[in-house]
Amino acid sequence: QVQLVESGGGLVQPGGSLRLSCAASGDSLDYYAIVWFRQAPGKEREGVSCISSSDDGRTDYADSVKGRFTISRDNAKNTVYLQMNSLKPEDTAVYYCHADVVFTTRDYWGQGTQVTVSS
Repeated sequence: QVQLVESGGGLVQPGGSLRLSCAASGDSLDYYAIVWFRQAPGKEREGVSCISSSDDGRTDYADSVKGRFTISRDNAKNTVYLQMNSLKPEDTAVYYCHADVVFTTRDYWGQGTQVTVSS
């Protein structure tokens, strides 16, 4: 069983930066694809960014965050990061990390971390 713990959320002014972390225990994240999702009040959960397993390492971003957010992984720390720059009020949401291995039942969610962008 994999446990995912997100951290790094908080209150930041527009234009500011935050780095979210998704730390895993119970298994190595090397073989997992990781997706950062977010959910704002009254809205559906949406995918923000993803990174494939370590043997590939491809990344992708939602158009709304492209050029501002960067996803990365640190295999030694078994952690995936989401660096968020030039934050906007519309980035306000609970951010979740999701890990899965395709064609298996290994599929896990973290508990979420709140990001609030406000002056």
